[in-house]
Parts: sequence; C-alpha cells; structure tokens
Amino acid sequence: MDETALSLGTIDVSYLSTSAECSISRCKHSSEEWGECNSRPTLFRSATLKWKEALLSRKRPFVGRCCYVCTPQSRDNFFNASIPSLGLRNVIYINETHTRYRGWLARRFCYVLFVQERDVHKGMFAKNLTENVLNNSRVQKAIVDEASEPSAPGSFAQTDPKAINKVKKKARKILQEMVANVSPALIRLTGWVLLKLFNSFFWNIQIHRGQIEMVKAATEMNLPLIFLPVHKSHIDYLLLTFILFCHNIKAPYIAAGNNLNIPIFSTLIRKLGGFFIRRKLDQSPDGRKDFLYRALLYVHIEELLRQQQFLEIFLEGTRSRSGKTSGARAGLLSVVVDALFSNATPDVLIIPVGISYDRIIEGHYNSEQLGKPKKNESLWSIARGVFRMLRKNYGCVRVDFAQPFSLKEYVNSQSQKPVPAPLSLEQALLPAILPSRPNDTVDEDTEASLPNSRDITSEPFRRELISNLAEHILFTANKSCAVMSTHIVACLLLYRHRQGTDLSRLVEDFFSMKEEVLARDFDLGFSGNSDDVVMHAIHLLGNCVNITNTSRNNEFFITPSTTIPAVFELNFYSNGVLHVFIKEAIIACSLHAVQSRRCRNGTNGPSPGLISQEHLVRKAASLCYLLSNEFTVSLPCQVVYQVCHESVERLIQYGILLVAEQDDQEDVSPSLTEQQWDKKLPEPLSWRSDEEDEDSDFGEEQRDCYLKVSQSQEHQQYITFLQRLLGPLLEAYSSAVIFVHNFSGPISESEYLQKVHRHLISRTEKNVAVYAESATYSHVKNAVKVFKEIGVFNQTKQRRDTILELSTMFLPQRNRQKLLEFIMSFMVL
Repeated sequence: MDETALSLGTIDVSYLSTSAECSISRCKHSSEEWGECNSRPTLFRSATLKWKEALLSRKRPFVGRCCYVCTPQSRDNFFNASIPSLGLRNVIYINETHTRYRGWLARRFCYVLFVQERDVHKGMFAKNLTENVLNNSRVQKAIVDEASEPSAPGSFAQTDPKAINKVKKKARKILQEMVANVSPALIRLTGWVLLKLFNSFFWNIQIHRGQIEMVKAATEMNLPLIFLPVHKSHIDYLLLTFILFCHNIKAPYIAAGNNLNIPIFSTLIRKLGGFFIRRKLDQSPDGRKDFLYRALLYVHIEELLRQQQFLEIFLEGTRSRSGKTSGARAGLLSVVVDALFSNATPDVLIIPVGISYDRIIEGHYNSEQLGKPKKNESLWSIARGVFRMLRKNYGCVRVDFAQPFSLKEYVNSQSQKPVPAPLSLEQALLPAILPSRPNDTVDEDTEASLPNSRDITSEPFRRELISNLAEHILFTANKSCAVMSTHIVACLLLYRHRQGTDLSRLVEDFFSMKEEVLARDFDLGFSGNSDDVVMHAIHLLGNCVNITNTSRNNEFFITPSTTIPAVFELNFYSNGVLHVFIKEAIIACSLHAVQSRRCRNGTNGPSPGLISQEHLVRKAASLCYLLSNEFTVSLPCQVVYQVCHESVERLIQYGILLVAEQDDQEDVSPSLTEQQWDKKLPEPLSWRSDEEDEDSDFGEEQRDCYLKVSQSQEHQQYITFLQRLLGPLLEAYSSAVIFVHNFSGPISESEYLQKVHRHLISRTEKNVAVYAESATYSHVKNAVKVFKEIGVFNQTKQRRDTILELSTMFLPQRNRQKLLEFIMSFMVL
C-alpha cells in the first residue's frame, strides 16, 4: 500500500483546506464514496449529515484553544488568524533541505547534519540544583525537624550535630535520584538514534506547524513552561523531548516514576532531563508522612521554575490502561501552583498536550485488564521491547500542543468570580437513586464548608483551584487528541458491526464517521483514500480482526475476534473515539431511561410518545455524575446541565429529536413522576445557573418543551449505536451492584476488587455478558470508586489497605435494589 495514501506524504505538506489539491481530494471522496452510498445509506450520513452536507469540504478544525471563560487574555495571545492554515508536518521526515548543506554527501548524512545544527547547549539548563536545594531554608528546617524527632515516646527532642549530618547525607542521596544532569551531547546523540528508530517503526509523526509556532512564541516570554501530556505509552517520555529538540525548543525536565529508576536506563533518562519521584510521596517504611522528601521535592520544583526551566508532568500519573484519559493526580501540579503563590516565578505558562497512536508500542494492556499484577520494569524488558519494536510497524502518531495559557490569569479569574461549592457524588446522585430518603441539608453544609472569600491562602479554595485546574488541563489535552484510523475501525466493529460486515460497507461507514468527527471539531490523525486507510487499520489491529472471503461478489467479510483478549484490545482502541460522541451517547441512554420509566408508570394525556426536555436533561446529568470517573463531559467552569441541554439541542438539529407541535405541547400534562422530578435533585443542580452570561437563554424564564423521537430507520439505528457505546460501562456497573447484593463485609478493598473482577470475567466466559469488554479491571475499579463516593460503602484505613463495609443507608436490600434499577434504567438489553 502506498504510504502517501495514509499520511500527508514523505515531504512536509501543509494541510490547506482551500488548496486545489485538498479540494480535488475531498470532491473525489464526495463523488466516489457518497455515490456508492446512495443505494444503501450508511448509518452516520443518514442520521446526522443530511442537514450539513456542505461540511464535506470544510476546513480541518484547529484544536486546543484555551478556555475563553477562565483565560480570555491568554486566548488572544500567541494566536492569529493565519495559525490554523500553517498545516501539518511529518517530524521524522528529514532530508538535505532541513540542513544548511546540499549535494550527495548532505543527502547521505542529513540526519547527522540536522542533529548537529540543533540549538542545544549546557547554558540552557539549570545550574547548581543540588546545592541550591540543600541550602534552602525550608529544606534546612525539614532536616533539623527530622534530626530532632524523639527516638522514644516521652523523650525530649534534641538537635544532635551527628543526627543532622546523617539526615543531610540522606537528603543528598535523595537528590541524587531526583536531580537530572542534562547532557547536550547525549540529547543530540539520542535525537539521531530516535530519527533512525522512529522511521523504522512509525509511518510518520505529525505535528501542526501552527501549534509549534504558539509554543515558540511562549518560549520568548522568558517564563517557565509546563507541558502536560496525556499518558498512553512509555514512548511519551521521549516523543515530546524529540519534537521540541527538532524545533530548537529547550528540552523539558521530565517527572518520571521511580519504577523506571533501573540501572543504565536511569542514567540515560537523567542525562535527557528526566528526574525520578516516588509514585506515592509518603512511602516511608513506617507509613508516616515523609516531610523531608516533600520539602526536597517542593524546593526542587521551585528552583527549576525560578531558573525558568521547562517541565513535563503526566497528570494521570500512569499510562492509561483503558484508552481513555484517566483521572488527574495533581500532586506535582500543586507544587507548581504553590511556587506561583510564593512568588518563586512571576508566572507560569501551561501547555496541555494530546498524543494519539495508531497502535501503542506496548500493543495492549490485556494482562493488567485481566487482573494480573503489573510487571516491574527491568533493563531486560526494555531491551526486549526495543527489539520487538524493530520487527513491527506501529502506524502513525499525532501530537497536538494546545494553546499556552497563563497560570496567573487562571488563578486570578478563579479568585474573582463566584463559583458554587462543588457537589459530591453523594449529594448529586443519592436524591435521584433514593428519592424517598429524608432530605439532608446539603445546601447549608456545602455553603458552610466554603470560605467567605476566594483567598489564595485559604486551604479549601487552594484544593478546589488545583482540582479544577487539573480537570481543565486534562479536558483540553483529551479534546486535542486526534482520532486515528484504528480508533474508528475498532469502534465500528464493536458497536456497529459486531456480527461482521462486508469490507465495502465498513469503508462507507468509516468515511461517514470521519466526517462526523470533523463536524464535531475534533481532528483526525490520518488522511487519504478511505479504502486504503481502512485496510491499514485492519492490518495494525492484527489478530483482533478476522477476514474471510465470501462467495458473494468475491468480497471480503470483516468480523471482530470474539476472544476476551481481542475484545479488550479492540475496546482500548475504540475508546480513542469515545470522547467525540460521549455527550450524544449519554442523551441516547437517558432517552431510553425516560421512555422505559414512562412505559412502566403510564402517562397522562393523549400523547404518550412525548418527552419533557427538562426531564431528559436532568436524567442525562445524573448519568454524567454516575460515570464521572470514566470521562469528563464538561470543563469545571461549565454547568453539567447546560452541557446536556446543548447536547439535546444538537440532536434536535440533527433531526433525531423533534420538537412537538404547539397543539401537542398544550395537550400534554406532566405525569406525577415528572412533577416530582425537581424534588429528586438539590436546587444547586438546576441547569438555569446564575453563572451563565446575561445574554444566555438560560438566564431567561423558559417554558419546558416536549420532544418526540424520530421513527426513521436511520435515526433509530444511530440512537442504538450511541447506546451501545455506553453498554460496556453500564453492564460493568450493574454487574458490580448485583455483586453488592451478596456483600459480606468487612473486607479489604483490594480483595473485594479481585472478587468483583472474577465475577465479571466469569460472566464473560460463560457468555452471559452482553459485552465482553465490560469485564476489564479498569471498569471494576471505577465502579467500586463510585460506590464509595455515593455512600454505598464506608471505608476505614488500616495500615496500607482500605477496609470496606456497607453503610447503614444501603444495608436494606431495597436500597441496593433501587441502585441497581437506577443503573439498569439506562441500559438497552
């Protein structure tokens, strides 16, 4: 297959949507592929694209713009109208034109010449880090405090010079692991090696020139930059540094887990800017807080920022095993915020980064999703992985740098605007799950827990600020991730053609789905003829896809493999496109919940097919809260109800939901269930929020309207597809609730997770499960986490484990049954 069919070519080609080449290519797709669909309309075209077929020649979206609510000034910085048109570039395509030399010799040694001409020298990086950290007053105090700790209960603390020297040696030893010693020569050498390696097992590594220009403009501000990428593979560590190196941008200091601190490899990582930190800050032998380590880490980060160094921090803490963005672990981010509060630096520029792979070099995480313990990294495993990579091709990679924004501006905006107290899952969901329970005074308690002013010295405000900032960054980074060809093919095979389909039909749906992705302002990590791209994706998915030759028209028949590891792997790649359709999927499942409840309870009025829009929005919001550990549907500065309402409006625009005629609206009288719905959720959850702008429709008093679902076959198929996207999650959660019915506690959380996971695996092996991918370990962890947060379990800490037991509220069997019914109401069986 021609490589140019899958990438932007082997030369640097900007994607200009107004160019003649692009227009011809798009018109070709429109005439050839849409023409084939006329006799058999595909799912996506029929369902949503009829109203916007002009979008087939639309510009490719420019992703990663920062929030206009929280950082309006930063949104105007580093950006101009010409930035989006600068197009894409394949970073690993290097020839003599990228050097100062020409001729046969330059072509032969272009990699060496290119690397030699990169701007990297010792003066760019931090100096005297170890001594500056040890001489800091905070570290000195931590050393004295640790040396002065009483050795026995009741004894008096004494400052012994020998003890102080001993603690100083301990601190210096910790810093030897923590502090990086960057070598410009090794960076150049690694750049040359990576050019060779990446060209051997990646087709291309695409970046957007406009995004790089924004990063370069940010470096000229003489401020520290913090790169915060999503974490999907071990290659992430090297990928970002390599791209910045190729564009003469200073290499960042990379925060890496101490699980990678292994002989030889750790030395290489430190020379490239990596520094190792504990996965848990309080990993002292006795389980107590290690104040010395905390002080050293805080001062080390502050010193790097003070010297205007760049940092690379993985907010998720570990690689995502599910293909979705994991929850934020904002420990290091809080250090950066504290450094700003302490005036260690005048400002910090934050840059979220999205990374997408056709196929990760690890291939999959099936062993861990099957519940097996994670294998520790070793030098042998790394060497074996490199040799394995050299024998395979992993397709395309796309890296997107979001627009830099000012941390200082973000902090100031949060301190100036009134933000309501964040509701816990228990406060948000329990009124919907157990509507008959006595009302708690959540409003008063919540208000009391908030400080009277948005003062940065207030600990509650600081924690809320850091949590919201982390969510902002991860949401932006995730939205910036391009959708790859393997993501779309895996999604179609699992949730549209699970029983298999002809190759031609798969190609048709692939083309339509990629247009849907673009129409929702998400970008693609591939280009080219859909037939070639689909075959490329099928090849990369390997044993997860079965191909047979049918006698009918001598066409290939494509089916997903039904083995558990294969389904888990397909689900991993399918989740790469989930964030594009997640809001519509939530509305589709909520639609089923509302319709099924009306059928069970009966309806008043002559039009039983009508659905209250406000009722639907509230139901969708409750589902958003239930699945909040799986994904984020909105920024912290947005109201969940507003986001759900906009999603409903989008389905109305598509023609999937229809607004009832005025006569029908007047004839409908709300059922008792709908009249009582407002009482099920606390008042602060109303989607008519005081936060909305004055020109927003939400600030006006509106009359609830009623909707009906389009009965066309295409629209019904599209709704079914959306509902299937959330099917594995809902099945995992409902199965976990069923397991709670036989709960016998107290029991340790780790043991309980293993039992629930074995239960889900057993259901899958017996072919009881509708979706085999519902049995992944990540689903089990998130389900139990939700149950803890909504108050199903009480938890107590014992040493390094957590003990679970049923709370008094869920001791009655009927309340556990109501929880099951609540989750099952969203499932389409």
